[in-house]
Amino acid sequence: MNDQGRGGVDRRTLLQSAGAVAVGLAGTAYAATPRKRFAVVGVGSRARMFTTAITGRFRDSNEVVGVSDTNPGRIALAIKTIAATGASRPKGYEAADFDRMIRETRPHTVIVTSPDATHDDYIVRALDAGCDVITEKPMTTTAEKAQRILDACKRNGRHVRVTFNYRYSPPRSQIKEMLMNNDIGEVLSVDFNWLLNTVHGADYFRRWHSHKAISGGLMIHKATHHFDLVNWWLGAQPQSVVAVGERQFYTPSMAKRMGLRSHHERCVTCPEQDACNFYFDLAADPGLKSLYLDNEAHDGYFRDQCVWRPDIDIEDTMNVVVRYDTGTTLSYSLNAFNSWEGYRIAFNGTKGRIEHQVVEQAGVAGADETQGKIKDDGVSTRIVPLRGAPRDIEPWTGTGGHGGGDDVMLNEIFGEAPPDKFRRVSDERGGAYSILVGVAANQCFKTGQAVRIDELVTGLTPPERAPMPSRTASLPMPLRVKMP
Repeated sequence: MNDQGRGGVDRRTLLQSAGAVAVGLAGTAYAATPRKRFAVVGVGSRARMFTTAITGRFRDSNEVVGVSDTNPGRIALAIKTIAATGASRPKGYEAADFDRMIRETRPHTVIVTSPDATHDDYIVRALDAGCDVITEKPMTTTAEKAQRILDACKRNGRHVRVTFNYRYSPPRSQIKEMLMNNDIGEVLSVDFNWLLNTVHGADYFRRWHSHKAISGGLMIHKATHHFDLVNWWLGAQPQSVVAVGERQFYTPSMAKRMGLRSHHERCVTCPEQDACNFYFDLAADPGLKSLYLDNEAHDGYFRDQCVWRPDIDIEDTMNVVVRYDTGTTLSYSLNAFNSWEGYRIAFNGTKGRIEHQVVEQAGVAGADETQGKIKDDGVSTRIVPLRGAPRDIEPWTGTGGHGGGDDVMLNEIFGEAPPDKFRRVSDERGGAYSILVGVAANQCFKTGQAVRIDELVTGLTPPERAPMPSRTASLPMPLRVKMP
């Protein structure tokens, strides 16, 4: 069954304005502009999903009017790329001129795809300037920055849209429907293992993501996807977290154990290119070459840093236990040096168990290939009753990035979509809950002590959620088992 047509937005929420005409701009001089105006801050590889959608199949009703970045070479490349599509030519601005970009280009919505630790600054400034905001995940990286965003949303009477494309992937939406339909009763516990292989996983350790001050570490940058999925699947809010995490694989000592003389600065100048099978040829991918290698003289940022560097301060091995307000517990692990890419998850319910696995065809982030693509026959799902025979479930399928989720989500943001019973659209509340689990885990790594979510921020209320099965209704008695 194909779920491409199941996307949609709950039109009862203000989030409709993040992908449509901005509600807060009604009545202003430019609210009646025929096309919806977008400005993009941060025009690295993350921005391409949004800009290609706006200048492609959604160009009749949308346009990019401004782009901003810290790197003038990438600004020029973004302007050239967008203009080459035949769309209008956006104006370019240095990051320091972000406020001027808003004043001069008058966007309805600002799309934030800059490095994670900078999201809060652009989000708050855009909200205070009267714009709606769409931000790439994670929404931000610390509790303090999350508080700034929550306060700005309240102050301006607006919501921030956080683009959790995994929610829209057909097989993940199918799991949500099974849980909503009470197929296994109410969920009491979840076992979740996410694996990053040594191609995709290693790539986090050669980019800016390898510094926790910028990315929040994998507990925030990557696991925000996973924590959000569980929060959304369960329709519940996390309450407390305990966790342990270490960097055990991507270390200088591991490089020597694998026969290398030492770690080095970057791949392109590495004297041991032939000996290191983690060597990454940045020039081999045209998109990454044009974005980074050709523009590194402007800011000194190397996209191909050595994965064995001693200055890396993010973990590659992490285990987390989360307790939810419903009483459900989550046991989660993330490993960044595994033999395959994807995840296994099991939901243990009062009537049985859902076992679900996805194998992804993951490569280097931002390369000229489909991101988060699911391998052929890579999805398996089955229901195991408390007592009875397991049954395999035919998975919903989709094509494109993130298991088919990108196209569904982009249609909801930039096009027209029907109401969505799954409530897949996420605002700053869902964005905050997802990153706060990671924030709490990072704190646990340091102290070894449990962390309560409600002690991290104030004023955080539950997001809009789809209805889930009652946790007090009568349950059927399991089948009688003949004793030997």
